[in-house]
Amino acid sequence: MSEKPYRVLLYYKYVRIEDPVEYAQQHLQFCKDLGLKGRILVAEEGINGTVSGTVEQTETYMEEIRKDPRFADMVFKIDEADGHAFKKMFVRPRKELVTFRLEEDIDPNQLTGKYLSPKEFYEALQDPDVIVLDGRNDYEYDIGHFRGAIRPEVESFREFPEWIRENLSQYKDKKILTYCTGGIRCEKLSGFLLKEGFKDVAQLHGGIVTYGKDPEVKGQLFDGKCYVFDERIAVPINQVEEVIVGKCHHCGVPAEKYINCAEDFCHLQHIVCPECEEKFQGYCSEECRSKVAQS
Repeated sequence: MSEKPYRVLLYYKYVRIEDPVEYAQQHLQFCKDLGLKGRILVAEEGINGTVSGTVEQTETYMEEIRKDPRFADMVFKIDEADGHAFKKMFVRPRKELVTFRLEEDIDPNQLTGKYLSPKEFYEALQDPDVIVLDGRNDYEYDIGHFRGAIRPEVESFREFPEWIRENLSQYKDKKILTYCTGGIRCEKLSGFLLKEGFKDVAQLHGGIVTYGKDPEVKGQLFDGKCYVFDERIAVPINQVEEVIVGKCHHCGVPAEKYINCAEDFCHLQHIVCPECEEKFQGYCSEECRSKVAQS
């Protein structure tokens, strides 16, 4: 039984949707009628969403979604919450669920890395010869990641192909483990690695979120918090030990609070400690703070 009145649902499925624009319009109205808030992307290749609502609203949503044969086996990752994780409800049609922009697209239903359960992934992490690749953006890595994982120097998912070719080509004969927040990015990332000639590629099934809820693994070997794309910003994963890996943008001390720069033309998202947040009044630099003072 849920102890909190709200839930956050995270889900995706790669499946053919003939008319994403029409589906998005209908689905938006359905979500609004239910009282949900969140962000859902719809493409010809499938659906990817995060929504929040009361226990009753989210329960109804899951039931109704699964009535559609295309989504009958949809897996929902469920977080309890004290309130909505979003301010509004958006359902948008897109060309891709995750923007990869490959010349030849990858269909995860045809090509993707081996799925590993949380326990299997936990055991594989302890192999000293394995290469662990974080399949997220650099700023997501900075606030939390698996111990020993490679930090990708990318600010968006579409930068991965070039970065991999330049930085990981020497590991094609090694076992590669990939992971991301909920699993959707790794579906394509692992497929891309296989196409590039990497021989042994596996992915964390269900992503970091599922890993953190596994009753046996309990999020072990994940340090810091998991970045999420809603009002919560970051959520805890490791139930056994708390390790802060984030560093304050200003002074470098351990910190794990992300804020946006208060300067309207900057809004740089940065990690900040309580002292520097107060000292710099929410700005990322003296330059941004002085801009406001001069205006």
